[in-house]
Amino acid sequence: MEAETRSTGRLPAAFLTPGSSSFMDFLSTHAPEQLPGSRPLPPVEGPVQAPHGTTIVAVTFAGGVVIAGDRRATMGNVIAQRDLEKVFPADEHSAVGIAGTAGIAVEMVKLFQLELEHFEKVEGSTLSLEGKANRLSTMIRGNLGMAMQGLAVVPLFAGYDLDRRKGRVFSYDVTGGRSEEQGFAGVGSGSVFARGSLKKLYRDDMTEEQAATVVLQALYDAADDDSATGGPDMVRRIYPMVVAITEDGYRRLAEEELSGLVQRVHEGRLQLPNGPQAPVS
Repeated sequence: MEAETRSTGRLPAAFLTPGSSSFMDFLSTHAPEQLPGSRPLPPVEGPVQAPHGTTIVAVTFAGGVVIAGDRRATMGNVIAQRDLEKVFPADEHSAVGIAGTAGIAVEMVKLFQLELEHFEKVEGSTLSLEGKANRLSTMIRGNLGMAMQGLAVVPLFAGYDLDRRKGRVFSYDVTGGRSEEQGFAGVGSGSVFARGSLKKLYRDDMTEEQAATVVLQALYDAADDDSATGGPDMVRRIYPMVVAITEDGYRRLAEEELSGLVQRVHEGRLQLPNGPQAPVS
């Protein structure tokens, strides 16, 4: 298609022909080699060493949903990156947090962003939150071949449902199987410990600030027991990435706001190293 554009100075006919509102369908028809799951891996011996992102958590609250991720990427037993961003806006009212092979996951997120933008331009309206979750499921399923070779991507999808007027969270497995989580969820190597923390601290009537504090506590607990999860780095001022999504849209917590919450959590841990306890009625 690039050669045709250069020779005539016009867009190829594929771009001018009415078709599906799915960018994935368009790409699979006219340039299937551009899809991540369609690219053959070079022959290698043994497991592929690539940076992996780890723990992502999300909780719903009274006005929406908060999704957060630690910043560490690992490659085997080595810290590959200390400040990797793992939470991305999918569109104005949803976000994706990535766990798994970092490079493929970031590429999948960019393709997902294009998918939603393409649908909106073709149809003149946005997909429902349920529809977005289903589109992401299809994309994960397309990566199954690479997942079977150890290059898996397991995202967490969260957003504000404008129809139901509430925050919702969806988790996935490597085959693209989708589940809606009630209240909170976690994925990645530290998710077992993070989910235990969330189960202890979650309430459905939390404010946005309380929800942000709860996800920070959960990531702190995950980092305490999982070496692949990075806790707040107070020396380098590298903090978890925290995003709130409400009726007003996607908002990443600014460093000034986030540093105050992190400092409070850190000071509380100096008194209670295992974190706050669940209230007993």
